[in-house]
Amino acid sequence: MDTFLGLDAITLARIQFGFTVAFHFIFPAFSIGLASYLAVLNAMWLIKRDEIWLRLFNYWIKIFAITFAMGVVSGIVMSYQFGTNWSVFSDRAGPVIGPLMAYEVLTAFFLEAGFLGIMLFGREKVGDGLHMMATAFVAVGTAISATWIISVNSWMHTPQGHVIGENGQFLPEDWLAIIFTPSFPYRLAHALTGAYLTTALVVGGVAAWHLLTGRNDNRAVRRMFSMAMWMAALVAPLQIFIGDMHGLNTLEHQPAKVMAMEGHFESHPEGAPLILFGLPDQAAGLVRYSVEIPKLSSLILKHDLNAPLDGLDTIAPEDQPPVAVVFWSFRVMVALGFAMLGLGLWSLWLRWRGRLYTAPWFLRAAVLMGPSGFVAVTAGWITTEVGRQPWTIYGLMRTADSASPLDAPAVGASLIVFICVYFAVFGAGVMYLLRLMGHAPEPGEPEGPDTEGPIRTAGRQAAAQEDKV
Repeated sequence: MDTFLGLDAITLARIQFGFTVAFHFIFPAFSIGLASYLAVLNAMWLIKRDEIWLRLFNYWIKIFAITFAMGVVSGIVMSYQFGTNWSVFSDRAGPVIGPLMAYEVLTAFFLEAGFLGIMLFGREKVGDGLHMMATAFVAVGTAISATWIISVNSWMHTPQGHVIGENGQFLPEDWLAIIFTPSFPYRLAHALTGAYLTTALVVGGVAAWHLLTGRNDNRAVRRMFSMAMWMAALVAPLQIFIGDMHGLNTLEHQPAKVMAMEGHFESHPEGAPLILFGLPDQAAGLVRYSVEIPKLSSLILKHDLNAPLDGLDTIAPEDQPPVAVVFWSFRVMVALGFAMLGLGLWSLWLRWRGRLYTAPWFLRAAVLMGPSGFVAVTAGWITTEVGRQPWTIYGLMRTADSASPLDAPAVGASLIVFICVYFAVFGAGVMYLLRLMGHAPEPGEPEGPDTEGPIRTAGRQAAAQEDKV
């Protein structure tokens, strides 16, 4: 078997797909939450007619436009790999996955693309009512898009509703069963709340930065920080609860993944410990230097201290996922989830004490937690997808049988090109986003390229009265 830098073609194809997916998903995760945030800001402007809401809308819509564009471009590039690196999978699973992906384009992407221009540039051209409708449709479109993508991915994890034809293709038999698999509702809820929480932390981090740099008197900054902290306080515990329910569902349908997450190489007939930390050694079948809490894993997973839990010793070695990657990515995700919960609770305490905008250590923590949602989302996807290995379609089609017959040097060369182009193009995009976030929302914040009109006039009028209330 030919190799490239010591790696075979299948491993390189997995690295390439993992790299592009991880790079891609941070943009939709942000744009899903940001689209809904913009819809709320726009609705509040129409209801209250307080210039602060309009200022925040015009500030964040520029950031949304760049994020949305980078998400679309990175998603298109990613999809080509189904045909180049995973043609066998595409051929066999195409009758099921192809229509679902087409539904995503027809029902979600067209909705977003059709109303995006009105949302970005059309307020003064179509009026507030139609502009609000366009903004709401873009927000709904992002959620629908996530729904179809999660449906595709959930079918790959918990496949049902199909038959296998004579040529080995997966043929649809029951579309409702294909779309609404056992893992679908948990995965969708976990992904959407994760996107909303990610956005709240970014908004809170940007606001905290401006509060720390002497903009405590900027009402727009204070308002967006307050909104972000309310969101963190409310959604973080909900996300942990949904994550727990998702974990229980995974234990039922993909037990090997949970075994890897927990680091349980051995079965525990009378209560399994919760391994907090350690170094998984898959070859030796143990977690070295482990720090454990006796029986707590059984309590979490079975709600019984003495409930037995199977270990990876019940799974054939060739069917086990890479434990170390799943073990640590899961802990990164969980640790950040509880850090988000702590930030939200801290914000409630400071809000009650009247120090939400003036506590320097809390503001520093909010800035530090700003990008944590992206890290947690990426860690969660690594846990989910690496934990599914060695299967592409769980229990039915192996990853080794899904790849295109390519030489390792060809896949390795394209991987290097992807890495260079992604870091150059999207690195520049991220730098531009940070530049946009680097200035605080000011009175008269322009909408798109417009330089005159009622919005700028209202902004200039508000500038004369800024922060008198």
